[in-house]
Amino acid sequence: MASTDTTPATGRCRCGTVRWRVDSPALAVSYCHCADCRRATGAPVTVFVGFAAERISFEEGRPQAHSRHAGVERLFCGGCGSPIGYRDAGLPGELYFYLGVMDEPERYRPQCHAFIDEAWRWLSLDDDLLRHQGLSRARQ
Repeated sequence: MASTDTTPATGRCRCGTVRWRVDSPALAVSYCHCADCRRATGAPVTVFVGFAAERISFEEGRPQAHSRHAGVERLFCGGCGSPIGYRDAGLPGELYFYLGVMDEPERYRPQCHAFIDEAWRWLSLDDDLLRHQGLSRARQ
């Protein structure tokens, strides 16, 4: 388990059109170095924080979704275009937000790295976290 912190968490897109609240601990927090995440976010590495979907309430607006790969939806704000997160059919009942759109991102420390073979060579994250060649969590 990623966290035992039960303090409600909040997040929003850049323009504030989409806002949410989560009242459960994080399930997982992971760096992702895959090319698909880089293209979805425009960043050299992504950090996700996952929650039980049933514990997330969208208080304003709803994210739009785009799917390039079967079973995976990338969520974004239809107003400002901010990347918000993703849903993976292989992780049913879970929703993952990009850490940068959470209001208090420092609450969530990454636990591992995924797709480490796709990391850019010049990017050096000096930590002792577990490094996975592929996905950091098994899918159904």
